[in-house]
Amino acid sequence: MQKKINILNKRARFEYELIDQYTAGIVLTGTEIKSIRSSKASIAESFCEFNERGELFAVNMYIEEYAFGTRYNHKPRNSRKLLLNKRELRKLLREVKNVGLTIVPLKLFINDQGYAKLNIALARGKKLYDKRETIKDRDNQRNLDRIKKKFNR
Repeated sequence: MQKKINILNKRARFEYELIDQYTAGIVLTGTEIKSIRSSKASIAESFCEFNERGELFAVNMYIEEYAFGTRYNHKPRNSRKLLLNKRELRKLLREVKNVGLTIVPLKLFINDQGYAKLNIALARGKKLYDKRETIKDRDNQRNLDRIKKKFNR
C-alpha cells in the first residue's frame, strides 16, 4: 500500500482570502513524479500565472532532484504546466486580468490513479488588519480548547 502524499502551502490561507478552488493536473517528467512520491517537494513560495498563449503555469514550485536520476534529471525550480478545462482557464484568466486577483497553490497530492494533482485557489491578498484578526481568532480558539479540555477531566 502506498502512503498518502499531501504537500501543503500553510501560508496561503493566512496570506490570502480564498475565493474559489480548483483541482488541476500537472505536466511532469519521470524524475519529478518520483521525487513527489518520496515527499521531496515544496509549494510554499510558488504561485500560478498565465503565459501569452493562455496556458496556466505553476512558477517557483520546488521539486528536489531525484537521488537516483541520471544526467536527464529535472531542474528543481522550473515552471510546470497545469491542466484545467478551457472553460475554467478562461474564467481564471478573466478574473486575474479584470479584478486583479491571484492564483495560489494550496495542496500537492497524488490521487487514487497515481497522478499528481495540485489544488489551486483564486485568491485576494489580505490586509494587515485581516491577518491580525486571523491571529487573534486562532489564539482565542486555542485558549477555548484548553479550557474545555481542563473542564472535561
